[in-house]
Amino acid sequence: MDNTNYGLGEFQAQAKIIGHAPAFLRAIERLPAIARSDAAVIIAGESGTGKELIARAIHYLSRRAPSAFVAINCGSFPESLFEAELFGHERGAFTNAQGRRDGLIAHADGGTLFLDEVDSLPLKAQINLLRVLQDKRFRTLGSNLERQSDVRFVAATNAAVGLMVQSGEFRADLFYRLCVFSITLPPLRDRREDILSLAEHFLKKHAPALSGVPELSPEARDSMMLYDWPGNVRELENAIIRGTHLRRTGVIGIEDIGLAAPARADCRIVTSFKEAKKEAMAAFEREYLCRLMSEHRGNITNAARAAEKDRRDFGKLVKKHQLDPKHYLVRRGIA
Repeated sequence: MDNTNYGLGEFQAQAKIIGHAPAFLRAIERLPAIARSDAAVIIAGESGTGKELIARAIHYLSRRAPSAFVAINCGSFPESLFEAELFGHERGAFTNAQGRRDGLIAHADGGTLFLDEVDSLPLKAQINLLRVLQDKRFRTLGSNLERQSDVRFVAATNAAVGLMVQSGEFRADLFYRLCVFSITLPPLRDRREDILSLAEHFLKKHAPALSGVPELSPEARDSMMLYDWPGNVRELENAIIRGTHLRRTGVIGIEDIGLAAPARADCRIVTSFKEAKKEAMAAFEREYLCRLMSEHRGNITNAARAAEKDRRDFGKLVKKHQLDPKHYLVRRGIA
């Protein structure tokens, strides 16, 4: 696919990437340019932030889209089997190798190989993988013949690989080969403006076919906005799945989504009604402003008119919550 003229908004829409929070937009703003390249990418972020979603977007909106996207979790295989899985093997290459088998590099030929939890790679596998990145060639286990490789590598990690390089746990030469492009995805707690948009997406995705899309009660929405989501977007999706199946009516209540606590994960105790009200009002204001600014593409005048507020007062609220109108110029892509 030729995505030469894609802007970020079109890229998000095509890739079904949901998000308009400034922290998230900053993280993904280079995705269209990265997709046009064949160079390696490393995606960092906490577990559940959507690293594989971004990797798939890079693949499916690149020229490699007609070929395979192959994913492997580097921490899911014992060291003795990992290289056979990655490079393939000939019959008799090791005990129980009854026949010849292609590895994942061969299966990903012409496409993309996604190395999840790349920080878990055994050191020996790191050396062999470095050879593939440098020379575009590899050997199956038990063979003396080299094979050509045409694979783009996209790696993901939730570890501090830079510190692992310093300690010698991860090869510096491999790290810099993988890190031609780097993307760091923010945790969901740093992109609260996206919580309800993501929730609406997951409601549509997981609603039972014959019962229609349920709604979230105001209490459930407030709870979701205040919660810190240690499991990030994956935990949010799980909460919506729970809610769609445990609800008794067309409205999902706070008890249905089953969050660990209806407050932020720092577990700070609210000491007074006045303080609790202040926090709830601030959360409501920010969420309301974000939705309005998104709907009106950052146009302060139109958003203020919709809110039935004086433009100057509305602008002060936007400034108070440190919202940047230019980040809402492109409407987010929602499946």
